[in-house]
Amino acid sequence: MADMTQPQVLKLGIPAGSLQEATAGLFRKAGYQISFPSRSYYPSIDDPEITCILIRAQEIARYVEDGVMDAGLTGHDWIVENRAQVVEVAELVFSKVSRRPVRWVLAVPQDSPIQDPRDLQGKHIATEAVNLTTDYLKNHGVQAHVEFSWGATEVKPPQLADAIVEVTETGSSLRANNLRIVDTILESTPRLIANTAAWEDGWKRRKIENITLMLRGAIAAEGKVGLMMNVPEAHLGEVLKALPALQKPTISSLANGDWVAVNTVIDESVVRDLIPRLKAAGASGIVEYPLNKIID
Repeated sequence: MADMTQPQVLKLGIPAGSLQEATAGLFRKAGYQISFPSRSYYPSIDDPEITCILIRAQEIARYVEDGVMDAGLTGHDWIVENRAQVVEVAELVFSKVSRRPVRWVLAVPQDSPIQDPRDLQGKHIATEAVNLTTDYLKNHGVQAHVEFSWGATEVKPPQLADAIVEVTETGSSLRANNLRIVDTILESTPRLIANTAAWEDGWKRRKIENITLMLRGAIAAEGKVGLMMNVPEAHLGEVLKALPALQKPTISSLANGDWVAVNTVIDESVVRDLIPRLKAAGASGIVEYPLNKIID
């Protein structure tokens, strides 16, 4: 009799919009090839045990909580905003602009009299993160009118709102609209999250943990390169002194007993200054090579 057991598949939410290409790039470095067919919300991936769904990061936490997806990538801010009960499996520090967390900030016009959250009493606040803002005001004992903003939030003060709560990475858009930051409400980084039932399922949990391992390895390798070189034993001490102090190079014997091979991982930014010093210290046959993943 034929085996009628259906193969297990993990339903994975991929954030659409600003993090879409950054997410795909991270997965590619981790060994998963994701592509986005035109007009399709179901990206293809070269792992038959994963089905991807492309959806706005703002909604992923809610769908993961409901079990529509087993896991997904979204910001910590949208987990808080949706008040979603999910498992935060891993923090994945990457973004489209920088490696810094994004910030949800309270901002007002430069000439506004508002200097403190308590000055918001009775005021109008525009934001996409209504729950986040409401909880912030409650924590400060303030009652204000919080209105959902469909976009272009920075242009609403002062005619349409007294203040805004908006997300920023660099603050450049706020400054361009003559706004100043009063307070930071929340810092957020991307997270890999899981549905609680999926996390309790043995197969799905292992699959999610394996994905997490590879994604973390890809992030750890960003900005790093490998260096390998041959060094006369008589000059090994000088070469090791030239290497960054925190590195722990691998040293191997060569067929020629008077030489050793040294292999290490360093920041790519120091290579151009480091290689001449290594050469002067006695190293030869220096090879720099790219790294895709570093797994601790």
